[in-house]
Amino acid sequence: MKALVFQGPGQTAWQDVADPEVKDAADAVVRVDVVTICGTDLHIVKGDVPEVTPGRVLGHEAVGTVVETGADVRTVRPGDRVLISCISACGRCRFCREGRYGQCRGGGGWVLGHTIDGTQAEYVRVPFADLSVHSLPASVQSHDGVLLADIFPTSYEVGVLNGGVRPGDTVVVVGAGPIGLAAVLGTALYSPGRVIAVDLAESRLAAARSLGADATVNAAEEPERLVEDLTEGLGADVVMEAVGVPETFEMCTRMVRPGGHVANIGVHGKPVTLHLEDLWAKDITITTGLVDTCSTPMLLRMLAAGRLPSSRLITHRFELGQMEEAYDVFSRAGETGALKVVLGGPQHNEITVPAQP
Repeated sequence: MKALVFQGPGQTAWQDVADPEVKDAADAVVRVDVVTICGTDLHIVKGDVPEVTPGRVLGHEAVGTVVETGADVRTVRPGDRVLISCISACGRCRFCREGRYGQCRGGGGWVLGHTIDGTQAEYVRVPFADLSVHSLPASVQSHDGVLLADIFPTSYEVGVLNGGVRPGDTVVVVGAGPIGLAAVLGTALYSPGRVIAVDLAESRLAAARSLGADATVNAAEEPERLVEDLTEGLGADVVMEAVGVPETFEMCTRMVRPGGHVANIGVHGKPVTLHLEDLWAKDITITTGLVDTCSTPMLLRMLAAGRLPSSRLITHRFELGQMEEAYDVFSRAGETGALKVVLGGPQHNEITVPAQP
């Protein structure tokens, strides 16, 4: 089969690799029908995630069709259309029993495209299939469902829930890429007083406004001042970091109010300075986290009910074999306007949907 293989920092190749096989009785082999690219994949290609070694098939988000299952798999069978979660869960260790699947110590956690071969391929082996894939309702289109493999549960759990968003809060989302935009949508479920989006790309700020942000500001134009003006000098109740660079994390700590919350969602490849000399007396809570995907079933129900506009984040579609072209478009989002790029599915021609003003 064909797959996108990491060759080392800055290098990938769409090439022939061996077909995956069931190795454990809890495995499923899934034919990949629709797959997408994550900002974390870009961090991997840059060399920011040293656990990913050359030869690894990338990707951790997909929708597909089960073609084979191990003897212990009970919840799906060949022919089922499923969402492949970015997190695998053994279901037996301490953390899985607590619903903290991202911290699985039984061979799961974030493994796909990280420590085992991933989803940017024609087929993928999924370990612990009973807890790591979700049957898709017939009403859910594959290109919509794939966005629940990672970005929606990540933004909801690591951003909205960890940040403790409450009705009436002023919430700032720094980074209006796919994760940040999903955080804007997730925050809306809790009736915030206002949502402010920060980014460098005007196309992404326009997308944030179209998805419900009450105010937007370019990161180069002193967003701290806008937040100060809108909150009468107090600062935001919750600030979410959705970029993954030191400068944006430090920006978040400058915008949060005393007693407020900084929820770090972004994947950081470099050390970040924590200015405790400024923060210690302000009673600031800072949370980090790898998604657990425990919210995925609930989000799927919302998607099936038409209450989660995931498809509005999709700007480009490609054929599966256009993986390298899709990476190029996604990596130049500031120029191309890309939010989420989707590969495969019934509509294979690349399309671009401009963000609404």
